[in-house]
Amino acid sequence: QVQLVESGGGLVQAGGSLRLSCAASGRTFSSYCMGWFRQAPGKEREFVAVHSWSSGSTYYADSVKGRFTISRDNAKNTVYLQMNSLKPENPAVYYCAAKLGDVNVSYKVYHYWGQGTQVTVSS
Repeated sequence: QVQLVESGGGLVQAGGSLRLSCAASGRTFSSYCMGWFRQAPGKEREFVAVHSWSSGSTYYADSVKGRFTISRDNAKNTVYLQMNSLKPENPAVYYCAAKLGDVNVSYKVYHYWGQGTQVTVSS
């Protein structure tokens, strides 16, 4: 059974940084892609970034491109989301997700999800 555990959320001032972590277990993730999504209250879950464990490719939502960076630590089976120059936005829960195969920006095709970590950016 795949387990994903996020950490690193919190309250930060606009312009600041946070690094989210997603520790994965239960599988060999060489054929998986790992995505980050976020969801604000009353809104649909939206794509933030995705990383392919096999190809190493990464993709970002236009809204975070140039500010967020996704990376991984193979030894720890962990994927990170470094978030810089954070903007004041509605609080959102950030989720880590995993799926087999090619990268995809739709949350609907991801099979495994973490519990989420809250991120709040104050102005």
